Amino acid sequence: MMQASRKTHVFLIFVHCLVSLSWRVSSVDTLKPGDRLNSSSQLLSAKGIFSLGFGILDDGNAYIAITHTNSIYFPVWIGNREQPAFGGQDPFLTLDTTGKLIIGHGMNARASIELYAGESSKKIINVSATLLDTGNLVVKELSSSNNEVILWQSFDHPTDTLLPGMKLGVNRRTGRKWILTSWFGPNDPAPGAFTLEWDPDVGRLLVRRRGIVYWTSGKLKDYYDDWSGLRVKEFDNILTKPDPANLNYNFSVVRSGDEEYFTYSLINVPEWTPDNRNVSGIRLDYQGYIYDRDRPTIAKAGFCYGYDETHANPGCELREQPKCRNDGQTFDFTSGEFRHVNGTPAPAVYDSNSSLSISDCREKCWNDCECVGYTSGNVSGCVYWRGTDLEFVRTNPPDDSLPDTYVLDYSAPSSPGKKRHEIIRVAVSITVLLFILGTIVALFVMGKIKKGKILTEDQFDDLLTLDGYTETYELHHAGAKNYHNLRLFSYASLQSATDNFSSDHKLGQGGFGSVYKGKTSEGQDIAVKLLSRQSGQGFLEFKTELILISKLQHVNLVKLLGFCIHGHDKMLIYDYMPNKSLDFFLFSPFDKEQLNWQQRFNIIEGIAQGLLYLHKYSRLRIIHRDLKPSNILLDKDMNPKISDFGLARIFKQNASEANTNRRVGTYGYMAPEYAMKGIFSTKSDVYSFGIIVLEIVSGKKTIDSTKWKARWTWSNTRGSSGEKVSH
Repeated sequence: MMQASRKTHVFLIFVHCLVSLSWRVSSVDTLKPGDRLNSSSQLLSAKGIFSLGFGILDDGNAYIAITHTNSIYFPVWIGNREQPAFGGQDPFLTLDTTGKLIIGHGMNARASIELYAGESSKKIINVSATLLDTGNLVVKELSSSNNEVILWQSFDHPTDTLLPGMKLGVNRRTGRKWILTSWFGPNDPAPGAFTLEWDPDVGRLLVRRRGIVYWTSGKLKDYYDDWSGLRVKEFDNILTKPDPANLNYNFSVVRSGDEEYFTYSLINVPEWTPDNRNVSGIRLDYQGYIYDRDRPTIAKAGFCYGYDETHANPGCELREQPKCRNDGQTFDFTSGEFRHVNGTPAPAVYDSNSSLSISDCREKCWNDCECVGYTSGNVSGCVYWRGTDLEFVRTNPPDDSLPDTYVLDYSAPSSPGKKRHEIIRVAVSITVLLFILGTIVALFVMGKIKKGKILTEDQFDDLLTLDGYTETYELHHAGAKNYHNLRLFSYASLQSATDNFSSDHKLGQGGFGSVYKGKTSEGQDIAVKLLSRQSGQGFLEFKTELILISKLQHVNLVKLLGFCIHGHDKMLIYDYMPNKSLDFFLFSPFDKEQLNWQQRFNIIEGIAQGLLYLHKYSRLRIIHRDLKPSNILLDKDMNPKISDFGLARIFKQNASEANTNRRVGTYGYMAPEYAMKGIFSTKSDVYSFGIIVLEIVSGKKTIDSTKWKARWTWSNTRGSSGEKVSH
């Protein structure tokens, strides 16, 4: 096809610029301080497997790139993909005595592009940059004791290709992530729409497009091949079984210190592998395809349309589809032109937005019910064909004067007579079916309402209205009809998000019930709080938490995303907090030492800010009544979020305290006057806050099963001054 041939042509030029230079230089693999690698020279790894040099594309942009020397293949790494140099200005790569690795220009020495900033704060001895046979460019120094210290390496800055030994994963301490990012287009190495990353929480590979999960690999599992005797690991949605005609992978997951990452190596069987092949590079291309140099496509993530593609394209994630699109519809890549049904040429619609990649064009056309085809612009942007009276006329053989186009593929319409009879038959069948179902549902609902087991519309509105405070009437009518901006999750979607509430997804369990980690179909991490029927937290507490958190907006309060009611089960869906709750860091024998003093201070300050908002600055004056470390969640940056508002109470602005016969909360954190007499106020939360501060500072619980210090304190208030009350 025309586009494919253009792409191949561009990279024949790119790779030729590197490979054809090998005769001009000796087999040098190292750059020393002061050396210049210009556009007419290259580094060659010790065994000649990889080369490093400048490639110049058709647009004149120059890139420093690492490529396989003996294969016409895409570069495996580009150092300046976001800052191309201009080939006409004699670009060069150089290393200085501090280890700084930069691309300079012969005509403008100041306009340099920094690949590595060097170590200006300390003296560097014997620094050099070496291209290894693994494809890794390493800046290192030789210490006085002849030990090599790596200062920087290209493997820590992957572009679109994963080589054996590279990492996809995360360093939890530093926050560094190793991910692949596709090219923007076939001729543009700039970062594109797709990323390939490792999900350490689930243990799978993910392909995202603009942040939305399109494809997953499934989990890694063991596989034993009886014929070859090889024992390897494979993913559910990646074909990796030993195959004489292709490269064979050994996938693995490494957990080392703060790092957790995915990596792979090659299984090279001499009697199998053609030409004793030992080179690999798993590449994520600009359309979301994943493939290796000589291997069939591993995954077609970019062409996951969001419907069930289990057999045709395994691993595709389900997404909500436009109503005008049908399961099974795709775009076919072909040559030809669009015409109106009367035979006249159909004009195209141009969008010159340079930030749109070809995958963006596809997404926009897919979501536009009148769009029937698209292609990319000559330089940038998108070209669309829209209309209900268009047909595509293919050319065979392909006409090079016409652009290659992605055309919506849909079944040909039936003949008018057959279509009319089919419509009548379907309409009658649906009418009868709806009448029967309607009767059954009506009888079922009426029975349930009488028994009080299903919510009517009025009862559902009542769910979003709080009793006991007249200002909530205004709150209710300001947002009840849109559920106070909350999402009503279906039970099926939560089952899917949590793998049917499996134990592998359980984050914790308490008297209130269980909390599960999940991931929505949009790729968002969530925490699902499934209230236990035996917890004592009934409909009132569920209703209180639902309405309060949905209207409270503060950086130190947990964010409620939505809710679900399924039979007797009540569920609240929150933003997922990766660092769990404060008690995990205070009282766990393994993690209690992780909090430094600055973090402890920040947590104390954050809780105080959240309480101040609840007591003074929120629209409704709120008493939490159950403040404790397990109700303080921590986000990825260890910022505290107050959670669990099921026991909270709303105060009128002119009220200072209230009394209740229903004393709820957690002993040890309850103020004495509340625990004994049911009197509560903002001071009750302040007391709980003080207990939490003591626990944060000391790292110890204030009460345990053998010594209940708080109980002794409360008992003392029953006696006269100076009198000790015995138990």
